[in-house]
Amino acid sequence: DQSGDEDLQTLLKRWLKERDQKPGNVYLSVVHRLDRPVGGVMVLAKTSKAASRLSDQIRRNAVNKKYLAVLQQAPDPPEGEMTHYLVKNRKTNIVSVASSKAKQAKKAVLVYQTIKHLQELTLVEIDLKTGRPHQIRVQFAHAGCPLWGDQKYGNSSKGDPALFCHEMEVEHPTKKELISFRAVPKKTYPWSEFDVGD
Repeated sequence: DQSGDEDLQTLLKRWLKERDQKPGNVYLSVVHRLDRPVGGVMVLAKTSKAASRLSDQIRRNAVNKKYLAVLQQAPDPPEGEMTHYLVKNRKTNIVSVASSKAKQAKKAVLVYQTIKHLQELTLVEIDLKTGRPHQIRVQFAHAGCPLWGDQKYGNSSKGDPALFCHEMEVEHPTKKELISFRAVPKKTYPWSEFDVGD
């Protein structure tokens, strides 16, 4: 992107080329994305067949994805389901909540549960049912509890949005068995305020 920083796909292709001592190009496909400042689990495919099968799972919402987020305001109620219709402005790269009848509006659904509430911060776990651009960030901002550090969607804290994909479960593209991946955020603020595991 405009930052000039290398992307994860390029870095991993180089790593695979060195690890496997491949003379030619390395195939590696990104089958789902994380917003640039967001961390966590990502699944990439090493063959076009695997990429096609994994992408199909993503399209059918058959992939289980769980996120952790630190909110500036406690959600009310402390657990529940959010359903909105979202529209993306491609020029500004900003997503907003719209009417279900709005042109190009896409349904966005997530289920959340409060894990721990401190004075000004609340840790929630999110089970993402649909994968819309900026979905978690927009839905919580719309509910009056923006993510810590998410200046794009209503929070003034300096830093990256406190959002992390910590679990993902997919069906292996050839073995057809469920495989799961898990990661935890680095112990930097605001994550350091919570015990999110190792």
